[in-house]
Amino acid sequence: MIKKITAISIIAFTLAMGVVAQKRQVMLDKVVAVVGGSSILHSEVLRTAEEMTQRRRDMGYTSDRDPFTEALEALLLQKMLYNQALIDSVEVNTADVVGRVEEQVNRMAEEAGSIPALEKKHHMQIYHIREMLRRRMEEQSYASAMQGQVTGKVTITPGEVERFYKRIDKDSLPTIAKQYVYAQITMFPKSIVEAKQRTRERLLEMRERIITGKTKFSTMARMYSVDGSAIQGGEMEPTVLAGFVQPFADALRELKPGQVSEVVETEFGFHLIQLIDRKGELYHCRHILLRPIYTVEELAEPLRELDSIADLIRKDSITFEAAAAKFSDDIHSKQNGGIVTNHDLLEHYNAFDAKLTATRFLEEDFGMGRGKSIEDYNAIRRLQVGEISPAFQSQDLVGNNLSKIVKLVEIIPPHPASLKDDYLRLEAMALSDKQGRVFDEWVDKKIGEMYVFIDPDYRHLDLVNKHWFK
Repeated sequence: MIKKITAISIIAFTLAMGVVAQKRQVMLDKVVAVVGGSSILHSEVLRTAEEMTQRRRDMGYTSDRDPFTEALEALLLQKMLYNQALIDSVEVNTADVVGRVEEQVNRMAEEAGSIPALEKKHHMQIYHIREMLRRRMEEQSYASAMQGQVTGKVTITPGEVERFYKRIDKDSLPTIAKQYVYAQITMFPKSIVEAKQRTRERLLEMRERIITGKTKFSTMARMYSVDGSAIQGGEMEPTVLAGFVQPFADALRELKPGQVSEVVETEFGFHLIQLIDRKGELYHCRHILLRPIYTVEELAEPLRELDSIADLIRKDSITFEAAAAKFSDDIHSKQNGGIVTNHDLLEHYNAFDAKLTATRFLEEDFGMGRGKSIEDYNAIRRLQVGEISPAFQSQDLVGNNLSKIVKLVEIIPPHPASLKDDYLRLEAMALSDKQGRVFDEWVDKKIGEMYVFIDPDYRHLDLVNKHWFK
């Protein structure tokens, strides 16, 4: 993905329409509530309650609250956020919504066995299913973006963190799970120059086919691009230039509508870019992203070299720190004894700040989209402190192939959170607490300003926020 990302998650609804929960008494559908210009149907509350219940069952826990009541309150909040987002002209990535709809439809069709089977199952044609999903996902996207605008403005000071920490009963302090400190030596394949050239040549061939009219840009993107936008033919939401990484933005700036760029290299790989149109400062474009591809032998070569380096370290012929400085390709750790930090993640999201530096990682910090690869975790969890792993293959944060060895430096056992050792995590907790309070106050205010009606037959429900009842 090429755009700079900011993400805030709200109201987690699963979208699996195939979920079948315990059936409730059948009744004619009716409007349960109205928020702004949006109505909430009884069937919608039932479906949401079933989805929430199933999702929690899958995660291994249940709620003490009545599912119907909880679902209604979640929908009231979502509708309010959606309507306020429209009032405030909040923008969302509609292309991303379309992509997620197609992914969901494909999953549903695969589960049903075919498109006709899916239509029969839901008693509606595929375009109705697709449109229903689009409306749901789009509304959730607007609601999420609106909440992000409210909570994104909240900041916190060290003094507030300290007061938050002192306010917590010492017996109720959160327990910080086991953490790992580790070091690494990484290597990209030696043939990276040749692999990059092969990628450039492949894109140049695609460009030739596009500009000579033999193939449409969108068709090539769907067939070959490794970016998430491929499903939309490479098309991305209109964005200001500052929303793209620099080389991409520089190339886009020079294009006229319909033109295709030369091959552009960024941290994500190699691109062809086509400008669709420009309205003011908003650039609407599509792109094709490719990353270098290596042969099995090209990928095996750095593994052998790293295993040789690991043997030298184990024999005390060189220290891990010296080997990292001499051999590692990782600019973030090689001058720091190979110690792994979160600098790459912070820079990736354009949020680098030295005070946010972390060298301790929880198990949950490893995995897809969490900053550190699951391959790292699988390697260090088998080590004793001071041991070095065999070489293994992995990928960096943007998907480039590399190999590495890791050394387990320290294991911090589970312990109550402290300001001295866990400030960043306490800061995040304090910020989340403050964001919650600010958001709740904002919601109460907006409920008072917006039209809200709840059918008398449902006014007996025990909603947490009593402001919904006017």
